Amino acid sequence: MTAQPTPRTPPRRTPRWTRSQATGIERTAETVLPVVYPPERRIDEERHLWDTWLLRNRDGSIADIDGYRVMCSLTAPADLLPGKRHDVATIRYFYSRDGLEWTCGGRLFDGDALGSRQWAGSALYDEGQVYGFYTAAGSRGEEELTYTQRLAVGYGGTIHTDGEGLTIEGPFEHETLLEPDGERYERENQSRGMLYTFRDPWFFEDSRTGETCLLFEANTPLLEPHGDARDRYEATPEELAFNGSVGLAVSPSGDPTDWHLENPILEGVGTNQELERPHIVVMDDRYYLFISSHEHTFAPGIEGYDALYGFVADSLRGDYEPLNGSGLVLTNPESAPFQTYSYLAYPHREELLVSSFFNYYDLRGLHLDDVAELPPAEQQARFGGTLAPTARLVVDGTNSRRRDVLAHGHLPLPGEALPRSLHSFVEHGGDDDGRDDHESTYRSR
Repeated sequence: MTAQPTPRTPPRRTPRWTRSQATGIERTAETVLPVVYPPERRIDEERHLWDTWLLRNRDGSIADIDGYRVMCSLTAPADLLPGKRHDVATIRYFYSRDGLEWTCGGRLFDGDALGSRQWAGSALYDEGQVYGFYTAAGSRGEEELTYTQRLAVGYGGTIHTDGEGLTIEGPFEHETLLEPDGERYERENQSRGMLYTFRDPWFFEDSRTGETCLLFEANTPLLEPHGDARDRYEATPEELAFNGSVGLAVSPSGDPTDWHLENPILEGVGTNQELERPHIVVMDDRYYLFISSHEHTFAPGIEGYDALYGFVADSLRGDYEPLNGSGLVLTNPESAPFQTYSYLAYPHREELLVSSFFNYYDLRGLHLDDVAELPPAEQQARFGGTLAPTARLVVDGTNSRRRDVLAHGHLPLPGEALPRSLHSFVEHGGDDDGRDDHESTYRSR
């Protein structure tokens, strides 16, 4: 279904992640993850895996398909240099009965997917049909890579199981769902920032209101960066080039292929350029909005980390308040600042589980910018390319604290009991920055 003209949403003040809030970011014992070491074997030895999401039902619960759960991941050949993986990214699906041992079922889509490559999104299972939301990056057949981005969907796939496993079969029909309008969301030709974003579609049906929504990462257009915008955001022109936002689209009919753009639900103008992979968890009648972001996408004057950040409000469009005062929820230790990334939180009993992927490790003081200068074999050796240990997280009002971690890539269903973890923060605390004792404890297990 072709996207319809977007009705204008009445103006309102968009909640902001402000510079003053983000300058409070610091590592604490409640936010730092343990040092991650390579697993005995990767989920897929033939491929790099990074951004990952679970197949879910309309109500957000994890889909249970004849005892299997399904996850989708961005993948690339394992012999490719890690820094080139986004240029050839393909979505593959994996299935598991226990959430620990995963089998690759193959590519989610056939050759008809939009774009020259596909980036992160979400997956919906509804009335026996699979909807794969994704970012269509570039244009099919282009000789030189471009970075045009639009929100797309492939729908019509069906799932089949037997004694041997699970398959997702097409044909899928692909459509562009949304493109930026230039007013609420910046178009590529308007971008003044370090990066341009219009990606990461995340399906969300509001259990309290019944509203069918799509969240996504975007940028706020700053048509007058030297005038009104500077005063409105209390930022310099240089800081205003960092203009990330969390976008919102709504389906009035509930049809997962029919969307209208609305105003963003959070802006990071003057604070951060990339509010990646936005998703919401509703707990205790409150809305917890989570994003991932990098240390290098924070505006000048703000020292942030590669981390999971979170915000809470009383409604989807409410006035979001950063968790823990600054927004920082989970981050890597100072000794391994880039070891995990691309976080996804989902409910498990009275807490949240947070998955991520095992990124660059054992850099020995090198920054990410230095990795490309290393010999190819060293670049490969220092990239995890699989899922990281799953973290346990307790959220209470406007505060959060991490607990322990499970095994690499262990994604339990909400009702399943958790095994004894690999590393306990509860019984084995460290210093206030969560580093030294945590690392030594993790090594000893």
